[in-house]
Amino acid sequence: MGLRCGIVGLPNVGKSTLFNAISNNKAEVANFPFCTIEPNVGIINVPDERLKILSGLIQPEKVIPASIEFLDIAGLVRGASKGEGLGNKFLANIREVDAIIHLIRCFDDENIAHVEGIIDPVADKEVIDMELQLKDLESVNKKISRIEKVVKSGDALARKKIEKLNVYKAWLEQGGNVRSMPADAEDKEVIKDLFLLTAKQVIYVANVDEKALPHGNHYVELLREQLKNEKAEIIVISASLEAQIAELEDPEERIMFLKEYNLNESGLDKLIRASYALLDLITFFTAVPKEVRAWTIKNGWNAQKAAGVIHTDFEKGFIKAEVIKLSDLNHYGTVTACKEAGRVSIEGKEYIVKDGDIVYFRFNV
Repeated sequence: MGLRCGIVGLPNVGKSTLFNAISNNKAEVANFPFCTIEPNVGIINVPDERLKILSGLIQPEKVIPASIEFLDIAGLVRGASKGEGLGNKFLANIREVDAIIHLIRCFDDENIAHVEGIIDPVADKEVIDMELQLKDLESVNKKISRIEKVVKSGDALARKKIEKLNVYKAWLEQGGNVRSMPADAEDKEVIKDLFLLTAKQVIYVANVDEKALPHGNHYVELLREQLKNEKAEIIVISASLEAQIAELEDPEERIMFLKEYNLNESGLDKLIRASYALLDLITFFTAVPKEVRAWTIKNGWNAQKAAGVIHTDFEKGFIKAEVIKLSDLNHYGTVTACKEAGRVSIEGKEYIVKDGDIVYFRFNV
């Protein structure tokens, strides 16, 4: 499954700098470095040390890491929900992503004007929230109008849907995001076809200057206080520093550069890990001499569903899955040695794939 994250924020918060850093980033593991497939869309490889281990053991022709697609949704402004600043186009782009990366300016720079005239990360967050909520409210109202025609005919199911939609409407009118609204599976089903923007999971990224790394500054503290009840993660990065890191092709140089700023990893790596955690994703591997590859799936997927990520035929004709733990392959050295030691488990379609599993699917179509 592909993972798409949309970067949103007001103008001049550092979005272009961050996206350019992503665009220039060189993957440390793989034969395929980052590439930009459209002017505002990029794909970056997910760093995973386990691929290095597997590559050393299997000696494959190529290594393909998991990847994340980043969509640069530029320039949301006040009034975007009504079409201001190409708002309709950008809001439509947000519907296509799995998660939102909300970049918020937390730095002073008199040479970079703020669209609202003042540096206020809390207010910036509220502007974006409000625009997304207003767009969602528009979507909910449209659906209510459509269903009201059916209600007049006495349709009890339609009346029940209206009641549920009115709960969402009231929540949005009060400034609430759909993702934080208490709702059961039946409630969620009634809005499933609307792809509401505020239903998407969000990672907040505080863009600071280099001096504020690694913990942040007073702007970040204001933002943390605002988000306390939302239980959302805040990642502190310096987009300008990320741009410098992206220019370094040598992994050792990167490590030394990060140490100068008391950082253990780049902000981009933090962002990737946070995206996986937010969406409850895990990685499994396939490993043969031709190709070692990482695959992304939802945590809790069974073997048959996971097989479908590789090819629909694998899922339809699933027979069994042969599973090896990376620690066992690393210890015994080869798949054959693992089999001889009884360290390959034969699993059926209901086996829940674990993060880091090496899986060989057997199928018949």
